[in-house]
Amino acid sequence: MSNFKVTPWEVTGEVDYNKLIKQFGTEPLTEKLIEKIEKAAGKEHHMLRRKIWFSHRELDVLLKEHEQGKGFALYTGRGPSGNTHIGHLVPWIFTKYLQDAFDADLYFQITDDEKFLYQPKLGLAETNKLAYDNALELIALGFDPKKTHIIIDTNCAKTLYRIAIEIAKKVTASTARSVFGFTNETNIGLYFWPAMQAAPCFLPSVLSGKNIRTLIPAAIDQDPYWRIARDVAPKLGYKKTAAIHCVFLPALTGPAGKMSSSTGAESTIFTTDDDKTVRKKIMKYAFSGGRDTVEEHRKYGGNPDIDVSYQWLTFFEEDDAKLKKIYDDYRSGQLLSGELKQILVDKLNSFLKEHQHKKELAKNDIDRFLFKDKQ
Repeated sequence: MSNFKVTPWEVTGEVDYNKLIKQFGTEPLTEKLIEKIEKAAGKEHHMLRRKIWFSHRELDVLLKEHEQGKGFALYTGRGPSGNTHIGHLVPWIFTKYLQDAFDADLYFQITDDEKFLYQPKLGLAETNKLAYDNALELIALGFDPKKTHIIIDTNCAKTLYRIAIEIAKKVTASTARSVFGFTNETNIGLYFWPAMQAAPCFLPSVLSGKNIRTLIPAAIDQDPYWRIARDVAPKLGYKKTAAIHCVFLPALTGPAGKMSSSTGAESTIFTTDDDKTVRKKIMKYAFSGGRDTVEEHRKYGGNPDIDVSYQWLTFFEEDDAKLKKIYDDYRSGQLLSGELKQILVDKLNSFLKEHQHKKELAKNDIDRFLFKDKQ
């Protein structure tokens, strides 16, 4: 069996997602539930079909409430410790699908406070500056400004703090240590901070005066934060937040682990990378499922199931027919490893060119998205 580690701060090894469901106590996203999502949404999504979203907490309850005419709000976020990379965009792209399909408000928390507390080398001014840059990355994906509320924590302390202290009063230090691995050496800011992370789960209810369930689309490594929020919710009179979890975009250098800037900037595709940089990184670092020689590859074919370029295309190539042809051609040996890498290069560069243009335009529009602290 594979050895792996999944925490909010670290993902290592080749993740067994079925085992992870059991470890975290979540529920598998079944075909029946996927059909219910797409029926309620009125349209399909390639990430659902391909099981990129694989696990959930009480999503079935949320969908049943939706059938009864009860709305819900979306909540996800980003910790601004550096530049955004392509892996960060995966849950955001799906979140936009949910916003469009269900006409839902999105509360997007940018946790400049947590990154300041957790990262020894990051100052508060730096994490706040990164927060604004990360906000532009989200806006560039085309979210609805009337329904998207970007919460930069240090700018919204008054609103969040009132909710956070209610949460904090219900959570013991023992629970925080158990869930997050805090020790006596952990600064007291981090002991309190999970209450700030949980606050947006209940913010839509506080603002509206109605009990509104939230749905969190995020990678499964962030799930421990929501366990506390779900435990506290009934004690405070709120509905438990629902969650839907995605798998990790594989590390460029191999199928184990996830795409992360901590693995080295040279093998991480950032949203700021230009065409030449993207091509250089993929051609040099993308783990290949091809044979050692062209002759062997033509004769025996490659293995797309371990080839990172193909794995990345399952995230970013929406056309099922195109993806199947790529798979079959690579498996048969008709498509070479370098050619498969070039397909990914072209796909990412086309996406990033448009994304970077929209990010520039977002600079003039950011104020429409920023959540304003309540007086």
